[in-house]
Amino acid sequence: MAPKVLVSDKLSETAVQIFRDRGIDVTFDPSLGKDKDALLAAIKDYDGLAIRSATKVTEKLLEAAPNLKVVGRAGIGTDNVDKQAASKRGVIVMNTPYGNMITTAEHAIAMMFAVARQIPEANASTHAGKWEKSRFMGVELTGKTLGVIGAGNIGGIVCQKAVGLGMKVIAYDPFLSEERATDLHVRKVGLEELLTKSDVITLHVPLTDQTKNILSAENLAKTKKGVRIVNCARGGLVDEDALAELLKSGHVAGAAFDVFAVEPATESPLFNLPNVVVTPHLGASTTEAQENVALQIAEQMSDYLLTGAVTNALNMPSVTAEEAKIMGPWVKLADNLGAFVGQMTDEPIEAIDIVYNGSVAEMNLEALNCAAIAGVMKATNPDVNMVSAPVLARERGVEISTTRQDKTGVFDGYIKLIVKTAQRERSIAGTVFSDGKPRFIQIKGINIDAEVGSHMLYTTNHDEPGIIGTLGLTLGQNGVNIANFTLGRSDRGKDAIALLYLDEQPPVAVLDKLRATGLFQNVAPLHFDV
Repeated sequence: MAPKVLVSDKLSETAVQIFRDRGIDVTFDPSLGKDKDALLAAIKDYDGLAIRSATKVTEKLLEAAPNLKVVGRAGIGTDNVDKQAASKRGVIVMNTPYGNMITTAEHAIAMMFAVARQIPEANASTHAGKWEKSRFMGVELTGKTLGVIGAGNIGGIVCQKAVGLGMKVIAYDPFLSEERATDLHVRKVGLEELLTKSDVITLHVPLTDQTKNILSAENLAKTKKGVRIVNCARGGLVDEDALAELLKSGHVAGAAFDVFAVEPATESPLFNLPNVVVTPHLGASTTEAQENVALQIAEQMSDYLLTGAVTNALNMPSVTAEEAKIMGPWVKLADNLGAFVGQMTDEPIEAIDIVYNGSVAEMNLEALNCAAIAGVMKATNPDVNMVSAPVLARERGVEISTTRQDKTGVFDGYIKLIVKTAQRERSIAGTVFSDGKPRFIQIKGINIDAEVGSHMLYTTNHDEPGIIGTLGLTLGQNGVNIANFTLGRSDRGKDAIALLYLDEQPPVAVLDKLRATGLFQNVAPLHFDV
């Protein structure tokens, strides 16, 4: 059955057609984005939800969508999506951070010119029949110092365009490398220096706990007299009340804002102040950008639903379509290893260590980690998946560690999973054979070569004669067929294990008979998704 996608906001017909052309069953109803009750009633049957900014993806909506696998936002901002609730329910949240980069950067440059030359006020005055040449004395941007807070995707484009305008550009960004700064022809500085030396300051960072009110009253007071402030990034980065006071006092010569702490912004301390340019969050509002992000989200969602490829996800590691093909068996192996240990562990888990050896160590380990953690967590919560598992692990205080190793031993690559509780440590390793099938190759340090089946039985015992006969006879007499049988031991007369691949789950009564023999330390039925 084809995946089903609901488009609840305005998307171009070309983007909707991409879903159809890819074999997706798509419903296009932009009215639902503004009618939360109708959307709540409609969402239950869909695998994907494509939105812009009108649709609010709340915890309540997610609870009403048992089949939902992915929410795709055509644009950058995902403030209208409850990402934590989505992650807990295993729903991937995607956006399109690159489709409107140029458009947003151009808007910032346009706002900079507008406030430097007082264009909006001059326009209104001239339309009113006045001719006030002397009133609107502007400043040149050439030769001025532009301070860029955040030199990532959009900020980097602003840097390049400002350098092209003949401006001196300094940038504050903890993640900006010296090499990248050189490529952009900017000088990397601390925030304090940027505040005191910039003629114009423009912001291009997301709103986080670290960036909220980055231009606070205290920091605004440190700025150079006559500075102009431009914010086309996110509301909440600037203390609007403090900025308004500095505009009134003349310390700040002008401001240009496209975003506000509260949106839609029907009132603001910045409104109706001289030389303040304001626009209603138009940074991405060009025909080209709106089309780009719509096409991108349609492709990204289709790729995920049809091939498992994950692009621009906010709560899941990205996996390309090519990676998904190569890594598929290894993702399944990681899940199986986690499922084995998870089903064997009934104490609270304190730590999960994952060792990647050989060829697998060069793969996308973030995705493999998610699969392994999901396997472990599914033992106590069957609804967990690769998106929600890391969230659940963090909530439970489980420490996750990853180790890469060069090839050792006979296998080109293998994964070893070690789970620690306060009482014990359990380990299991596995590899993928050339046929693409996962295999268990070591359990609690004992080498083994076991095919993974849906129904399995794991036993541990002291190595002694009669174990194979007891297992085979007891299962056979009770109508349980053995598809495959693998043994391993640490040494003669010491610890031994058996792993049986069965045609069906063994009845509890049969397990009790095996335990009653007194030969086994552990008799554990296991189930795997294969």
